[in-house]
Amino acid sequence: MNADKLKPEERCASTFKRNFEGRQGRGENTFSSPAMAAAAGISGTLDDVRKYRN
Repeated sequence: MNADKLKPEERCASTFKRNFEGRQGRGENTFSSPAMAAAAGISGTLDDVRKYRN
C-alpha cells in the first residue's frame, strides 16, 4: 500500500473490492467498475460511463 490518502473533502472512484476503514484516508470512497473509474479519470468527476461508449 502506498502513502496516498484522501483528505476529508476529497472523493475517490475505487475499483478495490473491499473497504477497510481509513485505508484510503478520511475522504469519501465510491466503489466502481473499471470503466467507471476510467470515465472519472477522463472527466475529473464521477461521470456517466455511457457517455464514453462508442
